[in-house]
Amino acid sequence: MTTWRPRLAEGTAPVLVVLVVLLVGLAITGPAFSEPAGYLALLKRAAPLMILAVGQFFVIVSGGFDLSVGALVTAGVVIAARVIDGQESATAWVILLILGFGLLVGLVNGLITTKLLVPSFIVTLGMLLVLDGAVWLWTDGAPRGALSAEFRMFGRGELDVPLLGEIPWSVLILLMIVVAAALFMRGGTGRALVAAGDNENAVRLSGGRVDRLRLLAFVLSGLLAAVAAILLGGFAGVSAQVGSGLEFRAITAVVLGGVLLGGGRGSVVAAAAGALSLEALFTLLNLLGVAGALESAVQGVIIIAAVAYASLGAGLRHRLRPRATSASSP
Repeated sequence: MTTWRPRLAEGTAPVLVVLVVLLVGLAITGPAFSEPAGYLALLKRAAPLMILAVGQFFVIVSGGFDLSVGALVTAGVVIAARVIDGQESATAWVILLILGFGLLVGLVNGLITTKLLVPSFIVTLGMLLVLDGAVWLWTDGAPRGALSAEFRMFGRGELDVPLLGEIPWSVLILLMIVVAAALFMRGGTGRALVAAGDNENAVRLSGGRVDRLRLLAFVLSGLLAAVAAILLGGFAGVSAQVGSGLEFRAITAVVLGGVLLGGGRGSVVAAAAGALSLEALFTLLNLLGVAGALESAVQGVIIIAAVAYASLGAGLRHRLRPRATSASSP
């Protein structure tokens, strides 16, 4: 009789070690982290970025990039505030509108990338500029309207859970998304998504539809960016800069979680843990009185290191491939 044992996905352990070290550092440095409430507040603050990282994971592991998610978050918050304008009765259908808008943006990104064969970096950079320009044109830099209390509940409210006490809605939504994403990646479509990033020709030869897989990745990324917009709007309020820079934070979080740039390897749990580690790192730096400008430098170092690692790995695989071929020939 065999017994089931939990097993960490490849690349998850290192980021979990980093996360534990950072959490210990917070416990030593910040008095607020002497109790569980401090860590719960950290998780609540990190939830939107963690959700964005999960969406970015789908795109990166399949071999692409999505630079539009930050601008999509801003557009979602601004649209919601303008349309709701404080009316509680409009909350439900506006939430559906924002989710639909995220799906539409992801669909456009995916179709242009897969059907017109434009690199995803260029497509999503263009979408970022389109959304940013549209928001500024519509608001003149000063968003109007107000979010309703029901809308803001998801970002700042709490739910009384038996035995656990009050748990933030954002944390519950985050847990549901991470669990659903992890189960999805264990299925056939999830494994095919990773395979498309590793060797798309092999996927095509085995009957897989690489275009559909990558289109799905962009749609999921857009949808999760819309969810992050709902949570961030409730937590941080309405601003024309609410999503500024989040696309680079999400990419940094994903590569910090060990996901290979260029696709083909990674864990969705590690990507989420990378986002939490990044938020914990910035919180620790803030407690230590380190200048906020260092955040951008840290993100830049992580991304450059990840690109260098991916390039070295690709070069090593290229050098080894001819040897393997010659060794297997008669």
